[in-house]
Amino acid sequence: MTYRVLQWATGNVGRAAIEGVLGHPDLELAGCWVHSEAKDGRDVGTLVGRDPIGITATRDVDALLAADADCVVYSPIFADPDVVTRILESHKNVVTPLGWFYPRADERARFDAVCRASGVTLHGTGINPGGITERFPLMISALSGSITHVRTEEFSDIRTYGAPDVIRDWMLFGKTPAESRTSIMADALGAGFGQSVWMVADELGFDLDPDLRTTHDMAVATAPIDSPIGPIAPGLVAAQRFRWEGLVRGEPVISAAVNWLMGEEHLDPPWVFGPDGEHFEVEITGDPSCLVSFRKLHPDSLEAGLERNPGVVATAMHCVNAVPYVCEADPGVQTYLEMPLVAGRAALPLQRTRAGG
Repeated sequence: MTYRVLQWATGNVGRAAIEGVLGHPDLELAGCWVHSEAKDGRDVGTLVGRDPIGITATRDVDALLAADADCVVYSPIFADPDVVTRILESHKNVVTPLGWFYPRADERARFDAVCRASGVTLHGTGINPGGITERFPLMISALSGSITHVRTEEFSDIRTYGAPDVIRDWMLFGKTPAESRTSIMADALGAGFGQSVWMVADELGFDLDPDLRTTHDMAVATAPIDSPIGPIAPGLVAAQRFRWEGLVRGEPVISAAVNWLMGEEHLDPPWVFGPDGEHFEVEITGDPSCLVSFRKLHPDSLEAGLERNPGVVATAMHCVNAVPYVCEADPGVQTYLEMPLVAGRAALPLQRTRAGG
């Protein structure tokens, strides 16, 4: 069966998702929403650097909601719950890396009602959060007993993130520590990472304290550092670490953290990526303990990362590969705990035809 997909937004994740849909044997691109006037009316193929494919990008929400499609991959910079609700009410499933990984009871009940009234599914997925912080810790935890701590952590060079406006205006790199402290990122990211912590805690049976602990650490430049937002002068923020922790009687038992650095040079304090370089880690402390390092999800160079960042592509592909499973799932909010294992697909030249069984 072929599922018709609408791509919602064409930023870094959106463009990678379009490529993923075009290469997936079970999916067909049916339309695309764009935010900017400059992209409105352009062929979607040209937006992702391909030849025209005969699908025109549009800013007309009503037209897309009326389109014949099974699922929307929803990936603007920030989620708008009202827009997601409208999409669901138009009888289209939604897969998104922007939340709904494991919503708390009141939000889940609200979206469950919307989904069930329309006979559709809402699924949050991606990479971090959306995989590294939930799916993989839960999978790896099956190798251990008497678990006392679960840690997930990202170590990334933020210079390869091709969204300078976000780096400068939302993450507040290149600002004074006092200015960066006002960033919305702790709360914005915490909405997703917090769900990851609670999913792992609930499934493993940890009796968490009611509130998670959030910390925000920074390192400043000690010499000028070249960056996508221009040189970062000494004394300004050039690295940030956010950590969200689930506690039992005040002691951390689950932690999810991101370490974003403008390289490893000229930082105070002198943060580094570690001996594995840029990577993701999942660590289970128990009997026995286990440490898994995910590599090759970061680019080989700054230039390669700005051209096509593997972590961004992985985020998009986890969404794209989930589409057939989501379309077949029961109506409602479906998390990793309810969904079957999601798998990718063979490269086009290596795929067998479905008709042959």
